[in-house]
Amino acid sequence: MRNGYLGRRTLITAIGLAAALPALSADLPAPSPDDNLNAVLWDQTSVEAQANALGAYALGRIRLDEALTDKNWTAAPVEQTGNFQDFPPAIILDVDDTILNTSPYQARNITAGTSFKPDTWTQYVNAQQDKPIAGAVEFTQYAASKGVKVFYVTNRTADEEGPTVEEMKRFGFPMGDNVDTFLSAKEQPDWGSAKGTRRTFIAKNYRILLMFGDNFGDFTDDYKGTVEDRQKAFEANKAHFGHDWIAIANPTYGSFESAPYKGDYKLPPEEQRRMKQDALKPWDGK
Repeated sequence: MRNGYLGRRTLITAIGLAAALPALSADLPAPSPDDNLNAVLWDQTSVEAQANALGAYALGRIRLDEALTDKNWTAAPVEQTGNFQDFPPAIILDVDDTILNTSPYQARNITAGTSFKPDTWTQYVNAQQDKPIAGAVEFTQYAASKGVKVFYVTNRTADEEGPTVEEMKRFGFPMGDNVDTFLSAKEQPDWGSAKGTRRTFIAKNYRILLMFGDNFGDFTDDYKGTVEDRQKAFEANKAHFGHDWIAIANPTYGSFESAPYKGDYKLPPEEQRRMKQDALKPWDGK
């Protein structure tokens, strides 16, 4: 009798729970699928992301000390021409997701079901919601303490410079004193999204020791094209990486993402996704 009672009681409890589950599920609608979810989760919450950045900036200190002892060292062989050996030393860093973590904007797009738009991006910049990338403030301060001018070459636009500089000063990034070291996109007519003209501008008066970025375009203007085009450009430049070019991992956005669909942003998202999936090289299961 006891076993029978317990069996009926267990059955009744199970039925009650099952009946309650649909109500609970109705209160918690399933999130919409988003290709960027895991990448932003990694970027915003993982200790691995922090560890990667700390390692990159620790390597930067080592390379900086080496570069300061070698008059012929330059990280910009294309832009650095002539007799640059006695120029004062400088380094160049990208801003977004190289020294400032912009994951709140990416997370907003995921949770709101939206995508990058210039107007919402500017609103985000004005709100000053970034956090420093791990190790970035300390490294730039170390460089400045060695007499190295710290330049920031960013594709934030000139009208976004004010709130960005204000935020960076609050975090403790060195800002160049009487030298304009924040070089934004469109600040001058030939300063477009490609950064070569700004590197050339700096190289006229400074010996560029190191460059830091999260995107291939932070180091070379040969960053566009197909996956194969980018790989070819990388092979031609790979000796720089870990030496005078230091990359910060960023899986959330960048020119890598658009390469499979050749940067054709007019394609429907479904077609972009299909072409990205086609670019994968899966295990055949054998």
